[in-house]
Amino acid sequence: MHDTMGLLVLLLLPLAGVSGLPFYNGFYYSSSPVGNGHGEGLFNGVKLVVDTPQGTLFSHQGANVTLPCRYHYAPALASPRPVRVKWWKLSENGAPEQDVLVAIGLRHRSFGDYQGRVRLRRDGEREASLEMQDLRLEDSGRYRCEVIDGLEDESGLVELELRGVVFPYQPPQGRYQLNFHEAQQACEEQGAAVASFEQLFRAWEEGLDWCNAGWLQDASVQYPIAQARRPCGGLGLAPGVRSYGSRHRRLHRYDVFCFAAALRGRVYYLEHPEKLTLAEAREACQEDGAQIAKVGQLFAAWKFRGLDRCDAGWLADGSARYPVAHPRPNCGSLEPGVRSFGFPDPQSREYGVYCYRPR
Repeated sequence: MHDTMGLLVLLLLPLAGVSGLPFYNGFYYSSSPVGNGHGEGLFNGVKLVVDTPQGTLFSHQGANVTLPCRYHYAPALASPRPVRVKWWKLSENGAPEQDVLVAIGLRHRSFGDYQGRVRLRRDGEREASLEMQDLRLEDSGRYRCEVIDGLEDESGLVELELRGVVFPYQPPQGRYQLNFHEAQQACEEQGAAVASFEQLFRAWEEGLDWCNAGWLQDASVQYPIAQARRPCGGLGLAPGVRSYGSRHRRLHRYDVFCFAAALRGRVYYLEHPEKLTLAEAREACQEDGAQIAKVGQLFAAWKFRGLDRCDAGWLADGSARYPVAHPRPNCGSLEPGVRSFGFPDPQSREYGVYCYRPR
């Protein structure tokens, strides 16, 4: 006996008062017979295929990006069929899955922080690509594009990574003062987010060497060693990322590794006739139409804009630092990096200031 198959079709009915129909993400569905007048269906040898890129997509904070996703049938169908497209972000580092967008035809709905920032691309047949605007730090991750035709669904994976820089951070109180929640707040205050293990590992591959243990996004505590030495795990261990494993998010205290994405704005050393206190530094940036730079912004400007200055300046957290892209005599060590003077007396007049002006 031949089974009758059904195709999910969007009913353009008011959402209130509809009963007996399945409900999903703001849409009601009912069944209608499969078939398009040509005897083609999902279960008579026709396969739904979803195509997404293999490599990682790279972008930067504040940018717009398209996550490619297209679909086709093999063998090809003689006429188009209605489908439902769903995008969601996969679970990572303990964070839950997030619905991003669901659409049928011209009707769509976006969710959470993605509302108003995402839409489906409409410039081609069988196009399911997702356009995202004003990228945020938390947008990095893996996204799944699912195409549903009746009872058949296929999906593909797209990985999005924001270009950024990992930097170790400790507060004015000193070493190992942050529990996990305080570490999250500290990175956020510096225009950054807690780094993932993948981001820290990539930074280690690029030469990051730091002996103090710090929190990562999954609440583990680790540190990167490029040069083995006795105080940092001993001489007998090969270089690598050392791990203390997972730690209690409230009770245990360490430093933190933050991740700052590439900037659209500009960080610059303010030319001023005299050195400034911390309060005067904040005011001077405001008078220049900017704001005092955060630590993450200075690191991003050093990494991606080649900011190179031998003058120490105040930053928003009360620290004094300066970025060196091209090491030279009388400018700190012979390695590129952001040099730190720690957290001087806020009344000290020994420093200038780094400002940040958004674009």
